[in-house]
Amino acid sequence: MARTGNHNVQAKLVFLGDMGAGKTSLVLRFVKGQFSEYQESTIGAAFFTQVLSLNEATIKFDIWDTAGQERYHSLAPMYYRGAAAAVVVYDITSMDSFVRAKKWVQELQRQGNPNLIMFLAANKADLEEKRKVPAEDGDQYAKENGMAFVETSAKTAQNVNELFYEIAKRLAKANPSRTTGMKLQGRSQESGGRLFCCSA
Repeated sequence: MARTGNHNVQAKLVFLGDMGAGKTSLVLRFVKGQFSEYQESTIGAAFFTQVLSLNEATIKFDIWDTAGQERYHSLAPMYYRGAAAAVVVYDITSMDSFVRAKKWVQELQRQGNPNLIMFLAANKADLEEKRKVPAEDGDQYAKENGMAFVETSAKTAQNVNELFYEIAKRLAKANPSRTTGMKLQGRSQESGGRLFCCSA
């Protein structure tokens, strides 16, 4: 089933946020469709890849899931440098987690790519009865900082795929297909050079 104009985009995506906010759980829910109640803390960073096919492009995500512990903070620039998109995650049951998320946003604004696609993910939406951070606060902060906002739950899978699809759509839009002679060249090699009139 060939889609005309479809092109491939490889994009580095980084997850940042406080320890225990659910970064790894969100990534594992998306990549493997799994959720573990007792997810071990990430040491340094974990790396995952996943491919999403949209009508307009195929996005290959290189996902860096960074450790939330303070002692690994100095390593973070290594992971967000050169990223096309970033998801800053906080836990809706922890105001401290939200405060830390804001610090990550400020750091990305100072040192990240100026064209960075940024999302603020309010995770653990399944724990509504323990909520400490109102959805309006997250939404307003995201708007003030030019970010998209989404409430997620890695446990119930609420908005997890939607988050990644929305990032993929924005990446496809930011990297439009360029129809150049190079595509023809690539195709000619695949078909043994028979696209040209005079090849034997």
